[in-house]
Amino acid sequence: MTAHEWTFDTESGHLAGTDLTGWRVEAADGHIGKVDKHSDEVDDSYLVVDTGAWIFGKKVLIPASAVTRVDLQEHTIHLGLVTEQVKDAPEFSSDKHLADRQYREEIVAYYRVRGPFSGGGGVV
Repeated sequence: MTAHEWTFDTESGHLAGTDLTGWRVEAADGHIGKVDKHSDEVDDSYLVVDTGAWIFGKKVLIPASAVTRVDLQEHTIHLGLVTEQVKDAPEFSSDKHLADRQYREEIVAYYRVRGPFSGGGGVV
């Protein structure tokens, strides 16, 4: 696993230190939920997205490189993923998965198969 999957693209508009909790999350083809938790630590940046009971009813871990744009005005995060990718992603449980490196590797592998990571900037 390389660190770039867990790093925000410099062109995404993400500003380190910005509290993204509660921000709206948009996949390439529609709304998928809100940020429940996030990290912008170097080489360990991610979003935990609560998809809400009315969409998929689970939380998912999304590597920071999937973020294509952060709209600071609208408090919205745009991803280079489609709703189906997020819907089918493994469920995230912070108690079990937050410090689990193997789980993180599985997440990267999941998104690679369903939309390969491009060389450091976003998931397509």
